[in-house]
Amino acid sequence: MYFLGHVYSHPSVATELIEAARIGGASEVRIFFTMVLRLLAPAMVTIFLFIFIATWNNYLLPLMMLSSEELQPVTLGLYSMMVYFSPDKGAVMMGALLGVTLLIIIFLGLQKYWHAGLAAGSVKGKTACISSPIENLLI
Repeated sequence: MYFLGHVYSHPSVATELIEAARIGGASEVRIFFTMVLRLLAPAMVTIFLFIFIATWNNYLLPLMMLSSEELQPVTLGLYSMMVYFSPDKGAVMMGALLGVTLLIIIFLGLQKYWHAGLAAGSVKGKTACISSPIENLLI
């Protein structure tokens, strides 16, 4: 994840913007919090989603660590539902749908940050477009 953040940070943070803020009298802390973090929002959202999905879909670590059935994640619940209970495919598919629903909601809520960064258009020659594909369909 560090590599992804490092690779994304160089092209998205324009040195012209940081130099202009320094000339304007902004401190390094203010430049970081008001400019750099906003410029890196798409990278931070992407890294957050990768980590969240990896944790949400984790199977092996909870299988080894958890002994209580109340603390099991969705993946272990689906597995135990398939193995120990009736192999009803409809119930397993409904459980999988319920397990994926939160991921779909998070993707739809954060997709505008992937589409374009907040700094697009702040440097000459770049354009800004932060609308989501779903909003374009509704218009």
